[in-house]
Amino acid sequence: VLILRVEISLFRQKMMSVRRASHAGSWYSGDREQLKSQLSSWIQSARDVGFQDNLRAVIAPHAGYSFSGPTAGYAYAAIDPTKYDRVIVLGPSHHTYLDHCCVTAQKFLETPVGTLNVDEEFNTDLKASGLFESMDRTVDEDEHSIEMHLPYVAYVFRDHLDRIKVGTVLVGSLSREGDEKYGLFFSSYLSNPKNLFIVSSDFCHWGKRFRYVNYDSTRGEIHQSIEHLDRIAIDIIERQGPAEFHRYLRETGNTICGRHPITVLLFAAQKCQGSQSKSFSFSLAKYAQSSQCRLQSDSSVSYVSMLVTLQGDAKVTPFQSHSIKD
Repeated sequence: VLILRVEISLFRQKMMSVRRASHAGSWYSGDREQLKSQLSSWIQSARDVGFQDNLRAVIAPHAGYSFSGPTAGYAYAAIDPTKYDRVIVLGPSHHTYLDHCCVTAQKFLETPVGTLNVDEEFNTDLKASGLFESMDRTVDEDEHSIEMHLPYVAYVFRDHLDRIKVGTVLVGSLSREGDEKYGLFFSSYLSNPKNLFIVSSDFCHWGKRFRYVNYDSTRGEIHQSIEHLDRIAIDIIERQGPAEFHRYLRETGNTICGRHPITVLLFAAQKCQGSQSKSFSFSLAKYAQSSQCRLQSDSSVSYVSMLVTLQGDAKVTPFQSHSIKD
């Protein structure tokens, strides 16, 4: 009886330290086998990407999986799970205003395909810097930008869940100086080959419901104008110009929700190149839109997967199947 009580107590303590998969069953399937099958299929469809041996970061979308899941597969198909000890997810805050960054206060991250262990040492180091605070559980579980990547992470690292650690960082509406400050902070983590960054962002949110209807008719139909606008942003990211990216956002107003996590990554790469003589390559793996807008009454969201590799030794290795194992 005493042993049973202890076990129940430990179970309750663990459950109190778990970030629930609060969007499972709505934004993505809550059924373990169905979700595994979907993730496997999307990664298999992107198999031509191949494992990127010197992959340090990916930029990938965070909409409902029926919309953005296939595009995200092009980022996750590039990840060799044997290469990393820590995954760091940077996601924008959609529901709570922040002028700084926060980390999860939980010890475990629940997904339908496996539970991820939070890197508590990473969180301690971040909070010790004075730049980060802990997230309230409600804020943590309301936010989808980080959660939408967790099932993909759990699936790709499914054979390594006992050792892989995950740090989740909610990035607020930072000033330009704030973007640079956090970029400088994360530069040492980006330079570590055992760390993998997942930068969460959708691209243009177009339509009246998003209060953004920028349309250049010289580019053709509305969806073509949107793609042209997004590809300017992609080109700037590939050129690794955080100041140029800021200027682009200011001039176009493009509704890229993960603008701050992306800019933090750009500043981190810039710092590594300046102080450590490390050169990175940012490249587009996939671009898609939720629908093709032709009328002012239409709406769409754009999705992008990009790969960030360390140049010099970077190479592509043959794709190894991520298919489901019994």
